[in-house]
Amino acid sequence: MVKFIESGTIARLYFMDTKTTPPVCNYEGSDYQTSFWDKGGRQYEDRTEAIALKRLLPTSGRLLLELGAGAGRNTTRYFGFDRIILLDYSRTQLEQAQQRLGKSNKYIFVAGDVYRLPFIDGLFDGATMIRVLHHMADASKALGQVKTVLVPGGTFILEFANKLNLKAIFRYLLGRQRWNPFTLEPVEFVKLNFDFHPRAIRRWLKGLGFAIKRTLTLSHFRVGFLKRIVPTGILVFFDSLFQWTGAFWQYTPSVFVKAVKETGEQRFVEIPVNVISFFKCPDCGQSPLIDRANYLECSSCKKGWEVKDGIYDFREPLN
Repeated sequence: MVKFIESGTIARLYFMDTKTTPPVCNYEGSDYQTSFWDKGGRQYEDRTEAIALKRLLPTSGRLLLELGAGAGRNTTRYFGFDRIILLDYSRTQLEQAQQRLGKSNKYIFVAGDVYRLPFIDGLFDGATMIRVLHHMADASKALGQVKTVLVPGGTFILEFANKLNLKAIFRYLLGRQRWNPFTLEPVEFVKLNFDFHPRAIRRWLKGLGFAIKRTLTLSHFRVGFLKRIVPTGILVFFDSLFQWTGAFWQYTPSVFVKAVKETGEQRFVEIPVNVISFFKCPDCGQSPLIDRANYLECSSCKKGWEVKDGIYDFREPLN
């Protein structure tokens, strides 16, 4: 593993786990929620994201997958869904989410790799990926995994970091930035931190069989001196007014997209009563798994996946 500190954060650590393919960012042991959100001056960003989610989320649903849930910052905003699965690669982030949300039948905590989702096909009628795609070295592969586990007609809310933002455009035109914000390929500005062109995101989603229903632009006023001198509530109010412009152009640092999986015949989601039936072996795809009390066993490849303190761990097998 190689350790990096992401620029622009306060004592925020993550790890590049090179044992996975593609590599993933692992926030194990990180104080991300505290340093970046609670004490990092991100109230403006957090509140504008809450508004966007309220505008884009279905009013109700049965089972939602929150990809990159972290410490559960957004989880309570998905109140319209009967049950929510929080997936993150970091076990300690999920432990923080447990402390925040409590343990109940509504929340299921899963440590896993977005490139190898441990869920049966067509399980979810909703999924979110907020501030996660920017860590994806193979974004199209990650999006393909989301498509597989969504039921036809299922809703996917995606946030991505936009390389075609005004700051990047001006820096490029003034010769202060080497990479071109107008080209479609992702730009890796810090190790495992990517910005994406909106047109590339649309192509990936449409190629996977998603129909884009709405696009919102956020963080129109993500400028340090504005956040210092203008009250947060005023910035949030005006940002909420301009979010609608995402239907016409996208020049902000953050973009939210509502997409619906169109491939396949739409059907009513039959959620298995037993949570164990949600899962498949992420290595061989076998389902159902066998409940061995403190681990789940694959009947095909015989690998075991740990279950400890209410967290299902599908990152690495026990054997």
